[in-house]
Amino acid sequence: MNLSNLRPAEGSKTRDDFRRGRGHGSGNGKTAGKGHKGQKARSGATRPGFEGGQMPLYRRIPKRGFTNINSKVIEVVNLDKLEKFDDGATVEIKDLLEKGIINEVHDGVKILGNGELTKKLTVKANAFSKSAQEKIEALGGKAEVI
Repeated sequence: MNLSNLRPAEGSKTRDDFRRGRGHGSGNGKTAGKGHKGQKARSGATRPGFEGGQMPLYRRIPKRGFTNINSKVIEVVNLDKLEKFDDGATVEIKDLLEKGIINEVHDGVKILGNGELTKKLTVKANAFSKSAQEKIEALGGKAEVI
């Protein structure tokens, strides 16, 4: 670091309390930084999405269907992915994240019965399919709903 590299912290040199339109002696008088005439120089800014009278983009684009605000995003894990765990292990959601089986959890995790499982595991998840629960319990493991 040199003295020639020193700079003020980012954002520290701008102020919100600057008084505009208080005479030309202030350095920001007359048009108050708004330039000369035009729509943006006047009071009453246009609403977001207004395109000067042209049909706005949000009205030009076709609309189909709807988004259900009550829908949940459930991560699904097949049984064959649980082979990464040791025999007799307890598998929780955090363990699935650590092993990279799932990337992130939104509203829950459901275990599905695709593939074969050869290890006795205690699996804790938000939901299980019937076939997954049967396969886990057939090997002496437990399927616990959290």
